[in-house]
Amino acid sequence: MQSVNEIQEPINTSCVIAHNLDIGYQGEIIVPDVSFELTCGQSLALVGINGSGKTTLLKTIVGLLPPIKGEIRVLGNPPGKNPQQLAYLSQFHDAGFILPLRVKDVVQMGRFTDKGLFGRMTSQDDQIIDASLERMGVADLRDSPLRLLSGGQQQRVYMAQVLARQADLIVLDEPTSNLDASGRELFSRIMDEERQRGAMLIVATHDIQLASECNQAMLLAHEVVAIGPGTEILTPDTLLKTFGIVLLYQGEDKGVGIVEREHGHN
Repeated sequence: MQSVNEIQEPINTSCVIAHNLDIGYQGEIIVPDVSFELTCGQSLALVGINGSGKTTLLKTIVGLLPPIKGEIRVLGNPPGKNPQQLAYLSQFHDAGFILPLRVKDVVQMGRFTDKGLFGRMTSQDDQIIDASLERMGVADLRDSPLRLLSGGQQQRVYMAQVLARQADLIVLDEPTSNLDASGRELFSRIMDEERQRGAMLIVATHDIQLASECNQAMLLAHEVVAIGPGTEILTPDTLLKTFGIVLLYQGEDKGVGIVEREHGHN
């Protein structure tokens, strides 16, 4: 699998920029003073426990929540002003259980921003949909009812919908939560390909290994604990502040281990 360091940065410099941003709900600040910049072809991982502010920041970036204070620009405009250039995958997907949707219906929704709800699909749209299903390994399930699929299969279908959008900014909330090891490996490869295409990626995750592969990582615990290259800031001290436990790298072959904090010691 190609590493982040091997990816060539595109010349295009459109970006997401936040300065002194306070985010939250109905005037209540969840995370204060958030600042970062992301250029095309780069990725940012938001890392923290549930309730730490990851989803709040994602919703602010895509325009679902207004910032309480500070400045944020997304692809040169305020959040929510570039819907055709953005793909957002939340943690929860209710439509597949309310409507009798097939897999190909769900992926086709990725083209609605360009076509509109009742727009006519062209042969090019069909090719994009087919290619997205193939890339996520669910082409053989295209006519299957979504509600009958496993959690991991459903997550692959929703990722195929994101790919069909062909967006400049891809925003994902816990995208690997239902994936097995092969699914996570596929996800990492697909995300590398999207960055090479020039897309920006912002991913909320508990997966420390995934965060270490991103250009930048932001550790959140109702504050910005640290931000920078994942390989530099994912240290025992910052992870202790973020999770309340120490997570240690044990070498490339052994992956990441979790060591509980000993009582009476820092």
